[in-house]
Amino acid sequence: MAAGVERLQQLLQPTISGLGYELLGVEYLPQGRHSLLRIYIDHPDGITVDDCSRVSHQVSALFDVEDPISGQYTLEVSSPGLDRPLFSPDHYRRFTGSVVTLRLLLPYEGRRRFTGRLHGIGDDDEVVLEVDGELFGFALTAIEKANLVPQW
Repeated sequence: MAAGVERLQQLLQPTISGLGYELLGVEYLPQGRHSLLRIYIDHPDGITVDDCSRVSHQVSALFDVEDPISGQYTLEVSSPGLDRPLFSPDHYRRFTGSVVTLRLLLPYEGRRRFTGRLHGIGDDDEVVLEVDGELFGFALTAIEKANLVPQW
């Protein structure tokens, strides 16, 4: 559904930006009648429950007209939280130096999950991660999910 997620982002972007929020990313988890569409939004002043509700109502109205997803699903609008997901090359650039957890689509050296310090992303969309003193490069398209690790 990667192409479908991109289509959803293109559909959502004008509405969410028009409300004054940044669309961070979209996750679609198809599970029959229990499918979930999660939309992450952000704002310089933070996100409240009222912000999520406001966006949810507008997105619901938009989807009533556009009907981009067939079948039943639950719509969830969320702030990025402390374990902020990373979706775009800009997100990886913005959080260079932070500790992140990556989950790959396919195993690399026998594992799919890597946690380490983010060294950034190159022009070729390769994410560079330092894990236990060793540098790893992963194509952005090879990453299933990436999140910041909250530092206390």
